[in-house]
Amino acid sequence: MRQEINIQDGQVLVSLYGSLYVEEAAVLRQKLLMHIDKGYSRFLVNLSNVDYIDSSGLGVLVAIHKRSLQHGGSVAITGLKGTVKELFELTRLNKVFDVQ
Repeated sequence: MRQEINIQDGQVLVSLYGSLYVEEAAVLRQKLLMHIDKGYSRFLVNLSNVDYIDSSGLGVLVAIHKRSLQHGGSVAITGLKGTVKELFELTRLNKVFDVQ
């Protein structure tokens, strides 16, 4: 899995590519928490190039969402499609996140 993380207008833009499994999820969690520690609380996560995400990947998104809310921020998800979209709907995470 490849990831690009950029800051634009005070928002953390996260683009993920490939499949998000437990090993990559731990690294992603660490990187995103570092941004929260630096004072960023608004995240936009683009999943349009992700073909699979496991429970640990979903867990990272939920953890970042919870932490960002505690700091007055939010996590928005874009690009849901295929299996990943079905997984969000099945787990009802499409009701938790701001899905664009």
